[in-house]
Amino acid sequence: MENQKNTDHWRKRSIMLRFRVNEDEQNLINEKMKLYKTNNLAAYMRKMAIDGYIVNVDYSDLKAVAYEMQKIGVNINQIARRVNSTSRMYEQDFEEIKMQVDQIWRLLRTSLSRDIKVTRGNNR
Repeated sequence: MENQKNTDHWRKRSIMLRFRVNEDEQNLINEKMKLYKTNNLAAYMRKMAIDGYIVNVDYSDLKAVAYEMQKIGVNINQIARRVNSTSRMYEQDFEEIKMQVDQIWRLLRTSLSRDIKVTRGNNR
């Protein structure tokens, strides 16, 4: 055991824990790992042993907001180029930006109103 400690000095986690499970328990662990989209058994077991749960977050709403913000950024750049070249700003430009900002606020309100799903380790 002493040799193992000497060779593991470079590891972030040098202490190894081991335990046994039956086939049904192993299948249940594998199912839950698939549910949490992980293939790393050590990381999964460590997280469950320490925290007792894993939080799955759906980022699709935030991705939609980021996409809308990117579109607004592109539109603002186009408007800025036009204003710089013509020295004129059009009412339609303001309305387009206002509509897109309103869309972002709707997406944010929808996103924030949803609960984060917390799945506890002892749920089956």
